[in-house]
Amino acid sequence: MPFRLFVLAILAATPILGGCRELPEPIGVGAHPADADAPVSRARYRSVTGDMRDYRIVTPKPWGQSNEQVAPQRK
Repeated sequence: MPFRLFVLAILAATPILGGCRELPEPIGVGAHPADADAPVSRARYRSVTGDMRDYRIVTPKPWGQSNEQVAPQRK
């Protein structure tokens, strides 16, 4: 019984003691996000409708001819 109580105490204390660890150094590339003197690239304007395509409804083409063009060739 004392052994089970000891194991239970260890298991209960593990997450509590794990929170007392200091945080590891951040892994990343570049300057710290809070650094006001960090170099940044210039903001560029890009039009929202610059890559817009026309999706108007078109008249249907004959489907038989389209199928023949994409079908495997007969031997």
